[in-house]
Amino acid sequence: PDGGPARLGYVFQEPRLLPWRTVRQNLALVLPRAQRRGPAVDAMLDALELSLFADRFPTQLSLGMARRVALARAFLVEPDLLLMDEPFVSLDEPTALRLRTLLSQLLDRRPATVLLVTHNLREALALADRLILLAPSPGRVVAEVPVTIPRAARDDATIEALRRDLLSRPDPAFRLLA
Repeated sequence: PDGGPARLGYVFQEPRLLPWRTVRQNLALVLPRAQRRGPAVDAMLDALELSLFADRFPTQLSLGMARRVALARAFLVEPDLLLMDEPFVSLDEPTALRLRTLLSQLLDRRPATVLLVTHNLREALALADRLILLAPSPGRVVAEVPVTIPRAARDDATIEALRRDLLSRPDPAFRLLA
């Protein structure tokens, strides 16, 4: 983008928040010292509906809320590449859907390349432009599937149709999805 080094954001499978820091402090930690008291943290708190929880500690948050904080922290660095390791695992479906929607909204505002690792095919079909299927040990790429329907047009019925299509393919690589 600007010719400088690429910025990397990472969302771990577990939120990895520092328990002795508030939500605001956990977010500010990723910014250069001069920007930690600037408007970026407040703007991100607002964007992810976390403003009311800014002064709470991670132990006072639900898992879904902690995952939102982790997502906010990753976006504060304005990443060129965002690595996400099963960021919505173990969440109930309504919370996971809400976080996937927030992720899409954040990416609409600030595009980035995202590498999302998930075992949830519906989640992958809702978010991805391309699926890369990996075989179990030894890990290797067994299939690559473009998802050509625009994300905005992917409702539940469309995602289910895509899922059924993939699961019905005769190629043995697609048995990994079942």
